[in-house]
Amino acid sequence: MEGHNLTIEQRQRVTATEIISVDAFSDRQIVLSYQGGRIVVSGTDMKIVAFSKTTGAFSAAGNISGARYIAKGASFAKKLFK
Repeated sequence: MEGHNLTIEQRQRVTATEIISVDAFSDRQIVLSYQGGRIVVSGTDMKIVAFSKTTGAFSAAGNISGARYIAKGASFAKKLFK
């Protein structure tokens, strides 16, 4: 693994590398897993554009309002609904 990157472009597109899985998604929230834990991307009208489990490349489009990292081992539900 070379390293994980997350990029938000003009609050319209999010791309990430080293993604292991898409754990949950809706038009308001996308939950991704990477080696260090989870990433929760929030916004409106979001849709997944591409995800490759083989390469770990992920991209989504919509009105992105933020992204939050949750460390591995942390209680996901506790952090999400805090």
